[in-house]
Amino acid sequence: MSLQTPAQQGRIVGLLDGKRIVITGVLTDASLAFGVATRAQQEGAEIVLTGAGRGLRLTQRTARKLPAEAEVLEFDVTEPSHAQSLRQALEAKWGRVDGALHAIGFAPEACLGEDFMGATWDDVKVAIEISTYSLKLLADAVAPLMTNGGSIVALDFDATVTWTAYNWMGVAKAALESTNRYLARELGPDQIRCNLVAAGPIRTMAAKSIPGFSAFEEVWDDRAPLGWDVGDSSAVAETTVALLSDWFRSTTGSIIHVDGGFHVIGA
Repeated sequence: MSLQTPAQQGRIVGLLDGKRIVITGVLTDASLAFGVATRAQQEGAEIVLTGAGRGLRLTQRTARKLPAEAEVLEFDVTEPSHAQSLRQALEAKWGRVDGALHAIGFAPEACLGEDFMGATWDDVKVAIEISTYSLKLLADAVAPLMTNGGSIVALDFDATVTWTAYNWMGVAKAALESTNRYLARELGPDQIRCNLVAAGPIRTMAAKSIPGFSAFEEVWDDRAPLGWDVGDSSAVAETTVALLSDWFRSTTGSIIHVDGGFHVIGA
């Protein structure tokens, strides 16, 4: 029997070699989640995408643009029963899950813009349900299948400060950060890690729905010590893949900033 590692034997081994990863939030090839899905496949993972509602067909079309076309399963986070149906589908397909990416967020128009006080509870609860509570639903679906431990990663936007026009979506992200910490505490004994990637602004479909997004573009590159390119999501994808791998096996409940260092700079 050879005692050589796969790399010594001449086989290129990726960070996610043999891993089975669930990825939510792919709508177009500009989605942050699409970059993660692409990089995950390049690093050896077998992936499944999820989609919902009118976006399901869009996800299915975009799945064909990946290096290897991925199956798309329905997962509507406004339907609590979908957590169970997704878990059943994944169990039938794979038997186990090693990692999952949460890239789900939405807020009604009234929750964004210049009028923080204008949003009603009916508006806000939609933002909280879809952008925050959905992380718990995703954990409901995948955690029971992480029989060898695993990693749940969610995409975040720094919620320690306020942002122009982000309003109630910022509140939802603050709740997401808290939810991540409680999930880390709850799932840690099962060796399931829960972490967030706080990304800098990237030009995506979601970003276009935020009034005043151009203001982020104007200042971010100048203030970030490492600089920032709003058209390049590769650093976000690479960091997320690293968190989904075994390289961060003792890291949980954390927020990893991938923003060029913008978050450490004061006025």
